[in-house]
Amino acid sequence: MNRLEQLNAFLHDSPNDPFLHYAIAQEYNKLGQTEEALGKYLWLTENHPTYVATYFHLGKLLIERGEKEAALAWFNQGIEQAKAAKELHSLSELQSAKLALEYDED
Repeated sequence: MNRLEQLNAFLHDSPNDPFLHYAIAQEYNKLGQTEEALGKYLWLTENHPTYVATYFHLGKLLIERGEKEAALAWFNQGIEQAKAAKELHSLSELQSAKLALEYDED
């Protein structure tokens, strides 16, 4: 059984666990299955908007797809969620990613 199959088996037992959805999105992304990864990240933003790690990886995926405006919007939303949760590490990562994207656009 590969990692993705294992994660999906765990998800069967805990279908609303945000970490499992996040881990599956990450695994899809590693496997180059970006549509599936995108779907999982978006599911997380709708169903677990306070799961802050989602926003950084969602934004990075969108940048890779050439969707810089969408990435910027998700970085901004993630920054607000990170501030509300007082997750300083995530806040720093999101702010840095946002600045790099804005700098790259100039």
